[in-house]
Amino acid sequence: MFYTNVTRIKDFFIMGFAGLSQEYYGPVSALLFLLFLAIAVGNIFILVFVKCERSLHKPSYLIFCHLALTDLAFGTITLPKIISKYWFDDGIISFNGCFAQMYFVHFLGATHSFILMVMALDRFIAICAPLRYTVLFTNTTVSVLCGISWFIPASWMVGIVFDALRLPFCNSNIILQCYCDHLTVTVLGCENVREIQVVALGLAMFSLLLPLGFIIFSYFVIIVAVMKMSNSDGRHIRALSTCTPQLLITCLFYMPRCFVYLANNVGFILSDPFRTVVIMLYSLLPSAINPIIYCFKTKDIKENLKKRFLTRKINNSTNKG
Repeated sequence: MFYTNVTRIKDFFIMGFAGLSQEYYGPVSALLFLLFLAIAVGNIFILVFVKCERSLHKPSYLIFCHLALTDLAFGTITLPKIISKYWFDDGIISFNGCFAQMYFVHFLGATHSFILMVMALDRFIAICAPLRYTVLFTNTTVSVLCGISWFIPASWMVGIVFDALRLPFCNSNIILQCYCDHLTVTVLGCENVREIQVVALGLAMFSLLLPLGFIIFSYFVIIVAVMKMSNSDGRHIRALSTCTPQLLITCLFYMPRCFVYLANNVGFILSDPFRTVVIMLYSLLPSAINPIIYCFKTKDIKENLKKRFLTRKINNSTNKG
């Protein structure tokens, strides 16, 4: 543990939803537990289903698996402690545990953003260069690109967390959030934390805006390319329908984050309770919704699920007969 000459903070206290009456602790913990179950069951199902269905061993579905893995890991890192806070009145997290959680929160968020960029690249090549898609975008290519998406944030996040670790802490040890993130922890430092926060914000903006810029550009080119297609055989609809799941997943990830960043920069002050709710919604709700999008908005997964269901139904009828 890193101790300072100013004080020796051994633990932090997760405040969660500030101002929440104790009578709501039970319902809130139950709601968060159901959210955790939805994230765990949904994303594990996607990982297992794609693994077992050989027909889904394609670049697009490997990307879905990487996204599902980041969603599952993020929910596992953040939800158990806040559930414990409201279920067992245990909001204490160790000093080192808080910084470990901080590392994974930002690492997984940045990784998810870069993998969304890979997903946009997949659709860009599939629609704009369909004849070369199977050559340019193979499973190996996806594995390399997604591997880079995991490696780059993992490396730079070590420096960000290490800088925060070196701060002397002389203020409150109360985390005004449902989990430890860089901003809520570093504001508790008693030195000038502005430089550390600016560096962290710059890297956060890089991991958010670079992928988002590429995604906007790629989908703009895709829409232009689709508009130039002949619509006699319904190619417009088929081409755009292949992008629907990706667009929904991308909007769920980026739009609330952009709202929070823009609100802060234009001087619109969000109250701590409202900010906590918004951050929890954009951090965790997409992780629970994404598996539903994969299953019901993706043709191949939907058809494989139908085949599995019909086969089981026929087998059950045969056994009863």
